[in-house]
Parts: sequence; structure tokens; C-alpha cells
Amino acid sequence: MDAQIGTTLEEFDSRFDIELKLLLEGVYLTYQHDFRQYAVASLRRRIMQAMVQFDCKTVSQLQSRVLHEPEVFAKMLQYFTVQVSEMFRDPMYFKAIREQVVPVLKTYPSVKIWIAGCSTGEEVWSLAILLAEEGLLDNTLIYATDINADSLKTAETGIYSVDRIADFSTNYLQSGGRHSLSDYYTTGYGGAIFNRDLRKRMVFADHSLATDSVFSEVQFVSCRNVLIYFNPELQERAIGLFADSLVNRGFLGLGSKESLRFTRHADTFTEFARIEKIYQRVLR
Repeated sequence: MDAQIGTTLEEFDSRFDIELKLLLEGVYLTYQHDFRQYAVASLRRRIMQAMVQFDCKTVSQLQSRVLHEPEVFAKMLQYFTVQVSEMFRDPMYFKAIREQVVPVLKTYPSVKIWIAGCSTGEEVWSLAILLAEEGLLDNTLIYATDINADSLKTAETGIYSVDRIADFSTNYLQSGGRHSLSDYYTTGYGGAIFNRDLRKRMVFADHSLATDSVFSEVQFVSCRNVLIYFNPELQERAIGLFADSLVNRGFLGLGSKESLRFTRHADTFTEFARIEKIYQRVLR
């Protein structure tokens, strides 16, 4: 009996993975969004959640809805991508930017920063506040990109639930914030609305690390907790884009569980702030 169950589970897993590949191929051909090189284990979990959400018994049923109902695909983006963030997440990362990266950025006549996979924008607004406090924001342009249109809309508004503000404020102070986070937002109708003056230095745009190319030369790239959802091939592609976009001695920031070790681009960077996962591009 146990052997029969094991065989059944193996067959289920095999069929699931086949159907998952077909779904990803169909999404790419229909909508030009490429998730084919995302980490399979993570995708499995999220596609199973989507099947429950859309009342589909198989991935094939989900595929039919996604390919024939664009509104379903729009909702599916939250399952293809992970949209989890908070302001000043990993405060020591932002403290390292404030104390070690910003002094170097100040040596440039103007600065361009790329936040790749910006999700709903918490890191974008955090960095804008930090740069404003360091007197660098007016001289900086922040490119914030993601593939999820709904997330980009949220990011542009700079409006977040009031019940999240306490955690944001704690992170802000731990990151070396010079004032009170409340200096940068107003509240109303259950939301905290961040200062529109910060928004003036931001450009939000759709960009896929899987299919798109470099669009600007920048001094700093921050792409945190995105690469962990890619397979090795796509990780290499993304890091290559960052390397190509960075000026000599430009900076790359990654998530706490991400690293350039064992990638073919490892020699392209040196460790600048090892614990905080900030790297510096070597001279070309």
C-alpha cells in the first residue's frame, strides 16, 4: 500500500511539473513575461496557492484561465512574484549605505540609482528619505522597476497602512535615521501618505530581469531578496545586467541570503560591506 501511495505521489509531482512548465511557456508566449527560469520549488508552492484561489483542480485548468482571461493573469502576478517588503528592512543595510556608500556617491556631480524588483516601493521611499537626510536627494534620480503593474502603482502612491508604521519607524531609527519617520508622512483614512517632495526624484517603470536589457548607467544598484527566487541561470543574467549598468566602482546591494560567490561574475565585484551584502564593481 505504501509503495502504491509513493508511486502515486511521484506521478502527481511529475505531472504537476510538466503542467507547470507548460503554464510558464504559455505565459511567456502570450504575455511576454518570462518566469521559466524562476526557482521551481518556490513556484510550486505559489502555484498551488493560486489553484486554491482560482478554484482549479489542476495546473492545466489554471493555465486555461490565465491564457484566456487577461484579468486572471494580472491577478496571477502576485503568485509568480513575491511581494514582501517593509521600509528600512534590514536596518544595518541602510546604515551601511548612509555611512559608507553615500560619502562616495557625493563625489559624483549627479547620481543615478536603480532599485530592481522594487515591489510595492517600501525600499524606494526608504532610500529617498535617507538621501534627503544626507543632502543628496536633489542630485539623485532613483529608477524603481518591477514586472508587476499593480505593485508599481502602489509604489508610486507612497501610501501604506497605518498599522505598519510602528515597525517602519523602528527600522528607520535603527538604520540611523536623523529625525522621526512621522516627519515624512501624513495620515488619513487608515493610511500613511509619504511626502510628495520625495516622489519628484523617482521614476517607476516596468522592467524584467529575465527578458529586458540595461537601460541606464548608474552608480548604485539595489536588488534585494529577488535573486533567491531565480534559478542559477537567471541569477547569472541578472547579475550581468547589474554589472553592465554600473559605473567603475559603482555599488551593488543584495539581500541578506544572497551572494555573488560561485557566480561567474564574482571577480567583477569586491566586497565593500561584507555583512550587509554591499559589493563594489571593479575597474573594467
